[in-house]
Amino acid sequence: MIRWVAAIFIALTVFPLLLPWLEKLGIGRLPGDVRFKLFGGMRCLPFGSTLLVSALVFLVAKLLQ
Repeated sequence: MIRWVAAIFIALTVFPLLLPWLEKLGIGRLPGDVRFKLFGGMRCLPFGSTLLVSALVFLVAKLLQ
């Protein structure tokens, strides 16, 4: 369980930095992703995309195991 929490925390930390590049692929606009304006800038909390990316990484890890 702690591995999932750590993976989601890391993904939520790294994901916003990669968001401009990933938006070209359609990631970051999934249902569950929250966008709002705060202090004149657009903020994103990519919950849905993080779950999708985490599931894909998990499946790849299982296949390589």
